[in-house]
Amino acid sequence: MDTDKRSVARAVAHIGRQQYQTTATSANHSIVVDEPKEMNGTDTGMNPFGLLLSSLGSCTVITLRMYIDRKMWPVDEINIELEVFAVPKGHLIESRISVKGELEHHQVSRLIDIANACPIHRLLAGNIMMNTIVA
Repeated sequence: MDTDKRSVARAVAHIGRQQYQTTATSANHSIVVDEPKEMNGTDTGMNPFGLLLSSLGSCTVITLRMYIDRKMWPVDEINIELEVFAVPKGHLIESRISVKGELEHHQVSRLIDIANACPIHRLLAGNIMMNTIVA
């Protein structure tokens, strides 16, 4: 076993014959992932791109909420809208954050730095190595 590896999370995905309905499980939680009907799926859950964006979005707003609470800033709500685009050199994810609360300009600017420091953002923007085997 490679001693330089430290598990951060674990997930399992299972698909039967239902086209393309998949159950994704991590820890004690499960969700349905699917493809839309135009991709011959059953549209019973998010598609994998939506799931990826939801992971980034939820991590970002959680990270922002932790920071804002620690600073005791008067923020009632944090929303993020994300979209992934195909571009000539790969993909681009655009995020638009809105905050409901009384913040000064320097505080809003700081939120961009904090949003970009969320663990999923760092993972996606960093160096990802992948190893796939068939067991």
